[in-house]
Amino acid sequence: MSAPGYATAAVPATGTQYQLVRDTPTGRAEAKIAALAGALRSYSVDGTEYVETYADSSLPPSACGILLAPWPNRVAGGQWTLDGRTQQLDITEPSLGNASHGLLRNTGYTPAGTPTAGSLTLQAEIFPQHGYPFHLVHAATYSLDDDGGLRVRQHLTNVGGARAPFALGSHPFLRVGSVPVEDLTLTVPGRTRLTVDEQLIPTGQESVSGAGDFRRGRRIGDLLLNTAYTDLEPEDGEYRHRLQAPDGSGVMLWSTPEFGYVHVFVTEAFPGRTRAVALEPMTAPANALNSGEGLRWLEPDQSFAAEWGIRPEPAP
Repeated sequence: MSAPGYATAAVPATGTQYQLVRDTPTGRAEAKIAALAGALRSYSVDGTEYVETYADSSLPPSACGILLAPWPNRVAGGQWTLDGRTQQLDITEPSLGNASHGLLRNTGYTPAGTPTAGSLTLQAEIFPQHGYPFHLVHAATYSLDDDGGLRVRQHLTNVGGARAPFALGSHPFLRVGSVPVEDLTLTVPGRTRLTVDEQLIPTGQESVSGAGDFRRGRRIGDLLLNTAYTDLEPEDGEYRHRLQAPDGSGVMLWSTPEFGYVHVFVTEAFPGRTRAVALEPMTAPANALNSGEGLRWLEPDQSFAAEWGIRPEPAP
């Protein structure tokens, strides 16, 4: 018998797994969310997988599916200034010397309220600590819509006594079933992209052009990319980013206007894949604690919420 509080071989490395299921006109929709970092582990409709996954024995590779709070992406050197005083965050990206993807990627989320078959709210607490002396609660409600789409509502509340800076994001990797990622067409409605230095910290912005313009779609092929886009063109009040297979079927990542940035990460380092594509909705870009770009502040007892989601798109 194992000791209380210790995982057995049967427990995934990411802790408790929460399963959502809903029967829809397009087939059965299913999603799995892990306790660790509130990560999206899987999402499928009628048997077709729309996000990348990983083995139960693994931690999320390349931050696969995790929630990002109270900032997404990087803080240069883990340092920023608050009221004239330098704050030093833990360096969580040693290769580049940055603090990366917030403070909850190694935290277990727990259920809030009563889960249903098609909806679940998980939450985690951000305690005051060196580099970030604020007390917040981050929650995410995962739900399956009538059409089989996955909806995620991220919610942040300031439960401390001081005004707190923040940004939110997430890190889903998308796919279209078994179609090779190289054969997918990537569409991102960003008119502006952020330029970066060797530590991947933004240095400025430029209008998209040539190979960096994905507004009309581009086959992934041998593409590798690690770039944030903004100045997004809305469609029916949402920002919509797509991966499309050769037969016209595909998957869309949508977000409400609060997510005014999307980071596109195309990598060859995802386990078992020659290419994998993360489309990361963000309310602010990397290094927002220093630049102030997109950064928001929460007063005590104040909350903020924004939504994003994933929708399958059938072939025409």
